[in-house]
Amino acid sequence: MDTDSELQRRAQPVPVFPQTFAEEGDRRRLSPVAIKAMKRVAEHWKLKGEESSALLGVSTSTWDRMAAGKWSNSLSQDQLTRVSAMVGLFKGLHLLFADEMADRWVRLRNKGPLFDNCTPIDAMIEGGIPMMIDVRRHVDALRGGL
Repeated sequence: MDTDSELQRRAQPVPVFPQTFAEEGDRRRLSPVAIKAMKRVAEHWKLKGEESSALLGVSTSTWDRMAAGKWSNSLSQDQLTRVSAMVGLFKGLHLLFADEMADRWVRLRNKGPLFDNCTPIDAMIEGGIPMMIDVRRHVDALRGGL
């Protein structure tokens, strides 16, 4: 039979540490999955190689090797953060829109102050990680997920 102290210990929440992608082992483990996810996002959004590489923060030739499965290095902390933002945005759009608009939205000019009449893709390429996170938050807010 469990003692009160054992029950209390089990009832304690397990601390959750934010994923920072700082540890090389984590980056090595997560990189193949992140590249696969980014390739899927690129397919759905019909990204050109230059757009995919700019969003990921790599050269076009490096993206081409990644997309072809001929790249086995670890992504950097910055690159994993970019993939995380793109995957979160992709998921948010698919929760917000029940049709092909989920994948078209990133290509549509947006007159909102966040986008200044640019497409979300162009805004994220121009603004880097901060803009990627802002666009993701924008979509999360639209769907009531904040």
